[in-house]
Amino acid sequence: MRLWSLHPRHLDARGLVALWREGLLARAVLRGRTRGYRFHPQLDRFRARPDPVRAVECYLSRVLEEARARGYRFDGRLFPFRHCRGRFPVTRGQVERERVLLARKLLARTGRRLRGPVAPHPCLVVVPGPPEPWERG
Repeated sequence: MRLWSLHPRHLDARGLVALWREGLLARAVLRGRTRGYRFHPQLDRFRARPDPVRAVECYLSRVLEEARARGYRFDGRLFPFRHCRGRFPVTRGQVERERVLLARKLLARTGRRLRGPVAPHPCLVVVPGPPEPWERG
């Protein structure tokens, strides 16, 4: 499971579809609707929020916006469309680690190079610090 800290616009088609599916899985886990992935470290950032389900739905709503902007037909009826009530933090180190990881993936899958700085996911705000403690990749 990879719930990117990067803006969904940086992902290729395969990455965006995977993010959508993994975000829906994360929502199911946080709602107690599945036994798998309950202890996945990528969920820690959402569990740290006052309402973890609402936080992941906000996250997914921004993925849905990107998909619609590209003309994809993701099913937005799967959850209520929610904008974030305030953004939650992600460290600069985490964003950089994910930038490197995504650059490798894009080059391998599409031959495309990730150029320039990357933006964080719209639900996140970058703060100083090393990679997040939950990062294992």
